[in-house]
Amino acid sequence: MIQRTLGTTLTALAAATLLLAAPAAHAQGQKLKVGLMLPYTGTFAALGTAIENGFRLQLAEQGGKIGGREVEFFKVDDESDPSKATENVNKLIKRDGVDVIIGSVHSGVAMAMAKAAKDNNVLLIVPNAGADAVTGPMCAPNIFRSSFSNWQPGFAMGEVMAKKGHKRVVTITWKYAAGDESVKGFKEAFTKGGGEVIKDLTLPFPNVEFQALLTEIAAAKPDAVFTFFAGGGAVKFVKDYDAAGLKKTIPLYGSGFLTDGTLEAQGASAEGLFTALHYGDSLNTPRDNAFRLAYAKTYKLQPDVYAVQGYDAAQILGVGLNAVKGDVSKKAEFAAAVQKAKIDSPRGPFMLSKAHNPVQDFYLRQVVGKENKVVGVASKALTDPARGCKM
Repeated sequence: MIQRTLGTTLTALAAATLLLAAPAAHAQGQKLKVGLMLPYTGTFAALGTAIENGFRLQLAEQGGKIGGREVEFFKVDDESDPSKATENVNKLIKRDGVDVIIGSVHSGVAMAMAKAAKDNNVLLIVPNAGADAVTGPMCAPNIFRSSFSNWQPGFAMGEVMAKKGHKRVVTITWKYAAGDESVKGFKEAFTKGGGEVIKDLTLPFPNVEFQALLTEIAAAKPDAVFTFFAGGGAVKFVKDYDAAGLKKTIPLYGSGFLTDGTLEAQGASAEGLFTALHYGDSLNTPRDNAFRLAYAKTYKLQPDVYAVQGYDAAQILGVGLNAVKGDVSKKAEFAAAVQKAKIDSPRGPFMLSKAHNPVQDFYLRQVVGKENKVVGVASKALTDPARGCKM
């Protein structure tokens, strides 16, 4: 009787052990489902492509596996349309059952993605959208960013412009989260440095009819202008600013997205412009040089900041999944590993803050030919304040 009881107990223990081992074995055997929710059409289409290229390059460097698992991609074009964002992200979560989502570019879209990721406890890595709330009030153990907060590049340029002695400045941007928050960061640093913003000009996203606002800038006669535009809108703004004759009399400064991935189209109109960003074309470090060479060989294109952010999204995912042996259910262990890690990025090494936003250097860049040439450091190891994060 004792032997039968002992045998039954051992059998039960063995079964329990197998059950406990099953999730890890199951995870290793199954492909990792990665959902790419990026803009593949519209004003930000080139940015979405660059992010995916960077992600796939890093995946290839990891031997085509992340956390020991082969990857299966599921793609959704978010069209940079916040009104479609919840429906689009639910396609990936509920229809495709993805393990992790990579996206997006537009801050309004990313807000809906962060809410869905939080509600469904799905890993989300944001490879561009800087919406402050994602690593602020909406911060969560399963949400990470490989890019920046909108506050960061604006704040860095505010410090630069104050140090340059500009006193009266006009700001101009699209009226949406990225523009509003970039200008807010700029104003925080610029006014702290003794400057005054005499006028804030905005227009609805993705409107590119700038003429009336350029006339207002000319009439206001500020010392300088700070702007946030990106993609196709940035191309047209820079060309229109130059065509209006303003470039010669009122210096134009911007968040780095003004001239990143856009220089070819902007041509001579961008020459000499100063921007602040966490990446530049002339870092000339062994890590960045190797990345740029690999990217150019693979895609026959020069990489930009969007490619770097996609690349680092894959690095963050790799760090976390390697720590949990590919088991995405271990969210706490994943987060702990990522928070301890120093990410060896082409931009320079960075770590993630408690809110999971990069703590990183912001470079002062100047357009020279077809390069955003690094001419100094605008702000060293800049940490987003993560206001409202309760994690």
